[in-house]
Amino acid sequence: MSRWGDAARMAVGTLTTVPVPAPHVIDRRTAGGAMLLAPLAALPLALAAGLIVAAGQALHLPNVATAALAIGAVALGSRGLHLDGLADTADGLGASYDRAKALDVMRRGDSGPTGVATLVLVLLVQVGALTDPYQAVAAVVIGRGTLSMSCARGVPSARPEGLGATVAGSVPRTAAVAVGLAAAALATLLPGLPWWRGPLAVVLAYAVTAVLLKRCTKRLGGVTGDVLGAGVEAAVATALLALA
Repeated sequence: MSRWGDAARMAVGTLTTVPVPAPHVIDRRTAGGAMLLAPLAALPLALAAGLIVAAGQALHLPNVATAALAIGAVALGSRGLHLDGLADTADGLGASYDRAKALDVMRRGDSGPTGVATLVLVLLVQVGALTDPYQAVAAVVIGRGTLSMSCARGVPSARPEGLGATVAGSVPRTAAVAVGLAAAALATLLPGLPWWRGPLAVVLAYAVTAVLLKRCTKRLGGVTGDVLGAGVEAAVATALLALA
């Protein structure tokens, strides 16, 4: 129980701004549990996004404005962690084919033109595709669900230190598969859609994240915290498009 309690505190404390006590122990088992619990930890953010979209529709606000508020609320509630990772990963992949130089670019606190352009384009896709409260909730949860795949056993860390090194390879593959299957099963229950649309969104979101993961592993030698964040944002954008 203590292990899962620490995992829950790590997941909530890392992925959201919800104040929680610090974990008593942070080790590989705790890190793996935190990545498995990531979708549940992000549930308050997902519900907040859904409520904002529902309120915007009830008030007859423009869809784009409502979607921007919902996406902004999720970004605020996660400290912009994943968006920062998306920009840094884009800068690193676009900066150099040299692994060390790419990782050095990603470590910096600023964002270059490649990162800014990628960030803007992905946010435009997310805002443009978001039209339904249930869609908002599902996409946020699906995006965080991909973290268990990105941290599955066999996925190396690009650095010997940092968040990526703590969580890389910490999730048993069977557990990562179980999270994906559970997401697909629950997605069949999304209101107003054919039963297959939700699972299709899950499959496509996971596929896009897997492609990004393979690219980063090849170029960078593994994952970093930035790569994990980039995978989440890419998955959210894909899920929103598939559910639109």
